[in-house]
Amino acid sequence: MALPKRDELLKDVHYDRMPEKHWMDTKPEFRPGTYCYAGDPEVVKDLGLPNPRKWQPYDEDWKLPENWKEIVLNAIRDRMDRFRSFKLFMDICVRCGACADKCHFFLGTGDPKNMPVLRAELLRSVVKGEFTRSGKIFGRLAGARPLTYDVIKEWFYYYYQCTECRRCSVFCPYGIDTAEITILAREILHEIGVNIDWILKPVRFSAEIGNHIGLQPHTIQENIEFLLDDIEEITGVRPEVPINKKGAEILFVTPSADFFADPGIYTFMGYVLLFHYLGLDWTLSTYASEGGNFGFFTSHEMMRKLHAKIYHEAERLKVKWILGGECGHMWRVVHQYEDTMLGPAPKNLEVPKCPITGTVFEHAKSTKIVHICEFTANLIAHGKLNLDPSRNDHLVVTFHDSCNTSRGMGIFEEPRFILRNVCNNFYEMPENTIREKTFCCGSGSGLNTDEYMEMRMRGGFPRANAVEYVHEKHGVNHLACICAIDRAVLPPLMNYWVPGVSVGGVHELVGNALVIPGEKKRTTDLRFQPLKGVEEEENV
Repeated sequence: MALPKRDELLKDVHYDRMPEKHWMDTKPEFRPGTYCYAGDPEVVKDLGLPNPRKWQPYDEDWKLPENWKEIVLNAIRDRMDRFRSFKLFMDICVRCGACADKCHFFLGTGDPKNMPVLRAELLRSVVKGEFTRSGKIFGRLAGARPLTYDVIKEWFYYYYQCTECRRCSVFCPYGIDTAEITILAREILHEIGVNIDWILKPVRFSAEIGNHIGLQPHTIQENIEFLLDDIEEITGVRPEVPINKKGAEILFVTPSADFFADPGIYTFMGYVLLFHYLGLDWTLSTYASEGGNFGFFTSHEMMRKLHAKIYHEAERLKVKWILGGECGHMWRVVHQYEDTMLGPAPKNLEVPKCPITGTVFEHAKSTKIVHICEFTANLIAHGKLNLDPSRNDHLVVTFHDSCNTSRGMGIFEEPRFILRNVCNNFYEMPENTIREKTFCCGSGSGLNTDEYMEMRMRGGFPRANAVEYVHEKHGVNHLACICAIDRAVLPPLMNYWVPGVSVGGVHELVGNALVIPGEKKRTTDLRFQPLKGVEEEENV
């Protein structure tokens, strides 16, 4: 499907136009570009999930189980009993509308059902209609409705038009987290076999092989060798990358995209240079070769299963603690679910302690996992790195706060501290679009699939709009971030809305700036782009 041109995409978006019909009477239109493909039946079967069959969202008949209504109502009842937050969120909303214009999908579509208050109402109205006396007596007058086949289609359409970014929760006076509602709504839909392919295939690969793309151990090693060749050509230094090394002090876990995908590979090269510089005793694991947890987008049980692989491998390799790479939802899983749902960490793990500075990361006492930005910022603060920020002078940099690492775990200052030490040209986007109020990339939570490109461009519009502001005002030409999904989805978003702005990880810029003992004079950055002034020197 051809994507509309930039100037045409939002021309039909009107925030002040009243819909012709009541929202309960408006059915979603499954138009190409606005929905994701259904899960492959073989994958659904392999994962042991219910109701594997061939179907697509545009089909009239979704081939649901005969007792689908009973399954869904039981699933809602079960979650209401298990999750107090879900029960509260179904009850306490006063429809104040403070969240209404905070969702990037509402801003990009103008569709009222993408207002978080109404997206939650899609499920809340059924809870009222099916589980409350007032709802059964007064029906629509009480904001209630029955569970119908059309409601299931509506849930699928809109709960996969939510990236679980939680921006709306920042503005809700009652603290309602619509992302939690989306997570549970998707989990409920899974019980009748309503799911999407781009989430389930990564889940199967992660469960069976160890990473979301299904990279075999020898492929990971070969890809890393190619990256080491590039590092050696650029710096004259060839670091070692230990793989499955038993007894190492640190297990390093990063998104698998860092092994093979542009621009994540440059972030990985930055990690490798840093660890070589420090003489760190570390290892990768080919079994736990995925930081991203696609189970998080499927069910709590699947999230638990994939998360456990990391700790099992830490136990098998007998490491002391875990260092995590630049990943978004990996960190939300670790910091919001480890202590209450997934733990405890293996007994062989110790409270993380930096072997270079001696800093004990007390905040990671229970999880035993430290974020790479916390680790590197600590090194810089203690003066342990020799950095030449002028090597990044060809870049004018801004920073995108990834939803899960910012709102999910409060990492705001560490990446900025690093960037200000490795770059001479750094500019912030407008205050209401960064830190806790950051806008989503528009493709998180497993929605970064090509058939969904129109919605990705619509959902990413607010983020791109803020980048365009600093691009025009300060000449920003590079967008740094600390999430693998961001590194995958922001390049096409920038190409569409703000051409001329590249995307990369923070540690790519660290790798550029780090002065390695014994290295040759660098003439290019890690992407083989010439450093500022090199071309002029060569022409003298």
